[in-house]
Amino acid sequence: MKKRGHVIASVLEGSIAEEMGIEPGDSLIKINNETVEDVFDYRFFIDDTYLEVLIRKVNGKEWLLEIDKDYDEDLGIEFESSLMDEYRSCHNKCIFCFIDQMPKGMRDTLYFKDDDSRLSFLQGNYVTLTNMKDKDIDRIIRYHLAPINISVQTTNPELRCKMLNNRFAGKALKQIDKLYEAGIEMNGQIVLCKGVNDKDELERSIRDLSKYAPYMQSVSVVPVGISKYRDGLYPLEPFTKEEAEEVIDCIEGWQKKMYAEHNIHFIHASDEWYLLAEREIPEEERYDGYLQLENGVGMMRLLQTELEEGYKNMKGDNRSHTVTVATGKLAAPMLGAAAERIMQSFPNVKINVFAIRNDFFGENITVAGLITGQDIIAQLKGKELGDALLLPIAMFKSGEEVLLDDLTREDIEKALQVKVNIVKSSGQDFIDAVLMQETPCKESRDGGRYEL
Repeated sequence: MKKRGHVIASVLEGSIAEEMGIEPGDSLIKINNETVEDVFDYRFFIDDTYLEVLIRKVNGKEWLLEIDKDYDEDLGIEFESSLMDEYRSCHNKCIFCFIDQMPKGMRDTLYFKDDDSRLSFLQGNYVTLTNMKDKDIDRIIRYHLAPINISVQTTNPELRCKMLNNRFAGKALKQIDKLYEAGIEMNGQIVLCKGVNDKDELERSIRDLSKYAPYMQSVSVVPVGISKYRDGLYPLEPFTKEEAEEVIDCIEGWQKKMYAEHNIHFIHASDEWYLLAEREIPEEERYDGYLQLENGVGMMRLLQTELEEGYKNMKGDNRSHTVTVATGKLAAPMLGAAAERIMQSFPNVKINVFAIRNDFFGENITVAGLITGQDIIAQLKGKELGDALLLPIAMFKSGEEVLLDDLTREDIEKALQVKVNIVKSSGQDFIDAVLMQETPCKESRDGGRYEL
């Protein structure tokens, strides 16, 4: 049975909650006689000037508090869980799921498959809609929560059932119609699998999704990630250079059509396609404000733009040191070129850039965020690393100094006998890190992280 109420973890000093005698350990039961399911109910209900709040005290007594406040004034309550509910796990068995391609023995949290629409709004996660009931869609519409990020994969209902291994997956696509009719902004994602949802199926999906513009703001097309741990899984193959060119040609054709009709490019190829096809990364304007950075769409262009801005402020001098940058194969060429540019202005600075081969997951995995500490150590052992080893923040667990295989920054420092510095997201962060100088307190344009 679900526990009644939400336990309060802390009360902000000077807040309405403190003034009303609410304390940590108390439980929030109802607001205006409405049951609070999660943080979205809570935020919606407290946006009023008069509230009746039912609180259960630690001793079991219940208080009904009448509160007069400003419309958007917060109560000053923080809960044990930011979601105020349990996370919903994924019940699909997608043929492309990366979690199914991980070896045993890693930390438990890496094996959790979430498919919780609420995390789409809180963290930008992509959801399949298969976990959502009509009441969930109705609540999104009622609260006008947006944007919602949707893992579409294909608009062919039968094929979607096959790809997600869920007989209801095709029917779930109808939820997009409801969201569109309500004017809810959406972003879509297509994980492209060779011989499955590519070619004519990709054309169909783009054509079908284009009808939802402009409320469907963007759709990304990303190649399936294929690790070496696929025994017993659906047989998938990596795309070739020629096939990557076909994907780009398809997408760029649709971009021209969509821009002419809606003034947005709508459909976007992730950076891997351009690198695989050995084509130039598109200009900044083509990314419509970088709506899909977390899917690897435009990371390279944004990084290049920020580097160019950083170069303008560089003033060469005679400082002298050596640093080593370790990153994934995807970003290594661009960072290598940036290092050459910087060394021209600082002739006594030496910057080594190493592309770490992903032996842990397999060479098909090229992003920095999936590099393990053991691969870094194995491939850099015995090399002259200089005064510091620079690792991108994307390699580490959010808020911690731990890599995917649970090795820490300190473990790498001890193994390689070198100081390890973690580099933040922007091009300016990279320049300041290799020059071993302070970075001004400034967030990157997307306000988040991307992979160097």
